[in-house]
Amino acid sequence: MRYTRIGLRGWAMLGLAALGLAAAPMARAETVRVTVSYYSDATGPYFEKMAAAFHAANPSIDVKIDVVNWDALLQKLRTDISGGVNSDISIIGTRWLLDFVHDGLAEPLDNYMTPDFRNRFIGQFLQPSQIGGKTYGLPIAASARAMFYNKAMLTKAGFPNGPSTWDEVVAAAEKIKADGGSGFGLQGKGLETDVYFYYALWSYGGDVIGADKKAAFDSPAGVKALTLYKSLVDRGLTQPGVTNYTRTDLQELFKQGRVGMIISLPFMINQIAKEAPNLDYGIVPVPMGTTRSTYGVTDSIVMFSNSKVKQAAWKFLDYLFTKDPRVAFTKAEGFLPTTKEEAADPAFTNNERVKVFVDLLPSAHFAPTITGWEDTAKAVTDAMQSVYLGQATPEAALKRAAERANQSLNQ
Repeated sequence: MRYTRIGLRGWAMLGLAALGLAAAPMARAETVRVTVSYYSDATGPYFEKMAAAFHAANPSIDVKIDVVNWDALLQKLRTDISGGVNSDISIIGTRWLLDFVHDGLAEPLDNYMTPDFRNRFIGQFLQPSQIGGKTYGLPIAASARAMFYNKAMLTKAGFPNGPSTWDEVVAAAEKIKADGGSGFGLQGKGLETDVYFYYALWSYGGDVIGADKKAAFDSPAGVKALTLYKSLVDRGLTQPGVTNYTRTDLQELFKQGRVGMIISLPFMINQIAKEAPNLDYGIVPVPMGTTRSTYGVTDSIVMFSNSKVKQAAWKFLDYLFTKDPRVAFTKAEGFLPTTKEEAADPAFTNNERVKVFVDLLPSAHFAPTITGWEDTAKAVTDAMQSVYLGQATPEAALKRAAERANQSLNQ
């Protein structure tokens, strides 16, 4: 008699066959890969917790989280996409979205969204990710900008309730300088340097992009805004060497009590509570020129069109935008609510400092969803730096920046 060695796995399969079970394949879990941007030390733990909770309720779906620093995120996504190894869903800057849509990389989400799901959102936060009548992203994070001021420094300067106009900013900064301090923190380097210019541009009635989709910042309002900033630098009313300071650097100066006023984001509230709990500060709107304005920002989470697990990916997105996960994320990171249920939570309704930002939203300008926005931002940043360093006049620098921007816009 001839014996065939089939081993343990073979005997196990024979046993299953005898029970009539061998033909039933084992269920295989789907894996949803998620790329998230690093906001703070709370970001990774939050998403890992959400992934675990989601998997517990949906055992057939695994969620893998990859946390990437903001300054490397766009390049990583481009590299992964070109290699066909990108994640299924990712957080992106909403200002990048049009390029993703133009290249056919972002999946339209409207067919996944029920009316009830769509109604969860505060409309103005959903709008920036809608292009050509389709929704390509969901507002995972949102913020506006306001002025933080050191109460001791501003009270001594004669503005105990903070400045309300640019003229008052200048007057307060002069008093602070006379006492040996730095009055107004002016960003001159790194991410969102261009936005610091827009604060004043918008306040004087100007705009970044015109109705013709061309650069509009080289306007009388733009020249007035950049001339104001140049004057602050020349008169020593800012921190020294402004072109060496990023947004993060300014925030650190403020938390250390070394600058009287900066324009920043709501997550500064959490940072100050943790890192400088004894700092006495206030928050007021971005100073007025001729009108009230602020910068509104959303980061979107998108599904990539080449995902092989779209239904599972959507199910995880749906979970992230239920109330408890949203409140936990927004509160921990110090952002503004993007859904109606979280906006009604006491964590936000009872926070007067957050309310300053919320009240500014009707006057918010959002980055336009246009091709070439990042190139435009770079051209504006270069113009600002050249003016601060005395290498160009505001008029010449803005004109040159507009010419550069128009080469990239809407191509």
